[in-house]
Amino acid sequence: MQAFTLPDFYLPHPARINPHMEGARAHGMEWARRMGMLDTPTPGGGLVWDHAALAAMDYALMCAYTHPDCDAPTLDLITDWYTWVFFFDDHFLEQFKYARDLDGAQDYLDRLELFMTLEGQEAPEPENAAEAGLDDLWRRTVPMMSHEWRRRFITSTHNLMVESMWELDNINRARIANPIEYIQMRRRVGGAPWSANLVEVAVGAEVPDSIAASRPLQVLSDTFADAVHLRNDLFSYQREVREEGENSNAVLVFERFFDRPTQEAAELVNDLLTSRLIQFEDTALGEVAPLFAEHAITPDQQAGVAAYVKGLQDWQAGGHEWHARSSRYMNEGAATPAPGVLGGPTGLGTASLLPSLALAPGLRHRARQLTRRPFQSVGHLPVPELYMPFPVRTSPHLDQARRDCIDWSRRMGFFDSLPGVEAGGVWDERRCAGIDLPHCAAMIHPDSDLEALNLSSHWLAWGTYGDDYYPAVYGATRNLIAARAATERLGAFMPLDAGATPEPADPIERGLADLWRRTAGPLEMPARVQFRESVEVMVDSWLWELDNQAANRVPDPVDYIEMRRRTFGSDMTMSLARIAHMGAVPDGLHDHRVLRELETSAQDYACFANDIHSYQKEVEFEGEVHNMVVVVQNFLDVDRWTARDIVADLMTARMEQFEHLAGEELPALFDRLGLDDTARAALTRHAEELKDWMSGILEWHRKCVRYTEAELRTTHAPRLPGLPGGRLTPRPPATARPAATPARPAAVAAPGPAVPADPATAARTAAEAPRPTLPLRPTGLGTSAAHLAVRARAV
Repeated sequence: MQAFTLPDFYLPHPARINPHMEGARAHGMEWARRMGMLDTPTPGGGLVWDHAALAAMDYALMCAYTHPDCDAPTLDLITDWYTWVFFFDDHFLEQFKYARDLDGAQDYLDRLELFMTLEGQEAPEPENAAEAGLDDLWRRTVPMMSHEWRRRFITSTHNLMVESMWELDNINRARIANPIEYIQMRRRVGGAPWSANLVEVAVGAEVPDSIAASRPLQVLSDTFADAVHLRNDLFSYQREVREEGENSNAVLVFERFFDRPTQEAAELVNDLLTSRLIQFEDTALGEVAPLFAEHAITPDQQAGVAAYVKGLQDWQAGGHEWHARSSRYMNEGAATPAPGVLGGPTGLGTASLLPSLALAPGLRHRARQLTRRPFQSVGHLPVPELYMPFPVRTSPHLDQARRDCIDWSRRMGFFDSLPGVEAGGVWDERRCAGIDLPHCAAMIHPDSDLEALNLSSHWLAWGTYGDDYYPAVYGATRNLIAARAATERLGAFMPLDAGATPEPADPIERGLADLWRRTAGPLEMPARVQFRESVEVMVDSWLWELDNQAANRVPDPVDYIEMRRRTFGSDMTMSLARIAHMGAVPDGLHDHRVLRELETSAQDYACFANDIHSYQKEVEFEGEVHNMVVVVQNFLDVDRWTARDIVADLMTARMEQFEHLAGEELPALFDRLGLDDTARAALTRHAEELKDWMSGILEWHRKCVRYTEAELRTTHAPRLPGLPGGRLTPRPPATARPAATPARPAAVAAPGPAVPADPATAARTAAEAPRPTLPLRPTGLGTSAAHLAVRARAV
């Protein structure tokens, strides 16, 4: 009996089949026999595969569906690759997962890596069927592909093999991953990025190396991978979870985290699968063509990319069809009708219903994603108790840093009036003091001297000002072309030779030029390159926000989480931390799973803390869609209080993951890699810095005036001449949550001094003081112009 009824899948592309399938079947069976895959024993005395088992799984059928247009020799090669990867997965399961043999598994994987050679390298003699298969396939494939493709394929194959240790470790600990960790780790261990590389082989065209790492191409690969894996998890739940005791399955992850029955968890996984497919479509249709123009991609290269994108679409359609027919999976009732055979409703006039049934999940998702009403009057969202195990420490240089930051912001022009921003600038001195970014810097860098603290404070001020500047200057008018031009120009203010820059034209350019000179000057060239890339990633993410805002599109949950790390500036912060440890830590070690997960779990905790605290600011006063509470509301179709609690639970899960990584897996990594004392000390210090970073950011949000309702009503009230304070008071706050569903108690900040002791406290006290209430708009003859000003300020 199936564990659940398979959901209705979004199937926008019809599956087609390669005419050379029968030849690939015969070839694949003979190749597997020659490699030794049909007589490899298991520790229990059986065989990993025999002839009947391989025939029933029918990987030739899978490859014929997923690569319908390639010729016979290419289909044979592709079929052999998939036969190898599934054999590797099953062999690894039999040899090491069941036995919980971590050491043996690591040795097995280390030897497999030796068969992926570069120019001038020789592979050892194979000792088992997995090694023999990889050795044969490598020799047959890489001569026809470029060095750049080979490098990318080595990386994806390495991830596929090595990250299997993560699954094995979770089994040993009887641990089920949190949803965020699962999605990003499944992408590495599941093999779909590897499949995307093989699509290039199948279509006979490579993605140009100049754009292979760009966001549009990366999103295509990632959404393809996630959809492949989520689909596989739905079909394989019965075998993996119920029969084999696996705990690496999205349905199981959603069951446990959301506390839902299996059927509901499966429906949620399918909803996420649909969301990822839609983002694939939006990226392919809306972002790839502009990328060609930006990078001057030649017509033949454009045709190659188009063939690659079509190949990924074919893989999705064919992969679904194979899952619906293979004996390997739970697929009762999943097969689509054969050509010429009606399924579902029958009779005259019903044929047109079949495509609409396959498209319905996507249409429902698009309708929900694109129809959110902006500027909803949501009122204050109480902040629940948030798990924070680390203490707050503060630099003794805070008071001076506060004064220096105000002075620096003034000199950079942050308080100046700007064209296009009605009745004043983006910030004024009162607002800058209330935001109090030196307080944040003093907690995330409590041991720094005044010079370093000032540099950190000014970077935070620049990034926060930019985060406010882009929506005010470009977002309100939907001037995306100007925003992109301004962003491209910022590169001129980060010269890698630390030389001259153009004359700054606005506060953003002026601030960046000053910060780059102070930051990049002491750095070696590799560090400069790395840091510049991190700044570019952050400012490019602001364009992503503007694009979504213009379309009124609530982001896909996975894309939002990954991009939120960039928009928050956390990638840039981590880059500064890595630069400080350059030379002490071996090259490439920061890409290791333990360190990557350590950093992203910390980033997510801080980003979600910001989203909970800023919910009213962003939703009610700014009409934003970029907030994790909003994303959860939209995806799960729940109210804001339920969404808030889910986000808080995600924060707890990521913090608990961070604690485990820092406390157990990081020391184990030191021993496994044999790191010297210098590297151990640097990485241990990095983990301690991340603790300060998270606790400091949370405390800053609790104390900062920026997110209080009184400050929001002061800052966002339209400014009009001739009125007290130059402002109108907005509508009253929304009603509180119904008593039937009480909110969690809000975190309570320590009471402040009776007399303001610093600019931030003074600003907060002023903001919270009672203010005269005026109607939203003046009324009577001659007030229509004021109505226009109110509308202009609100957008």
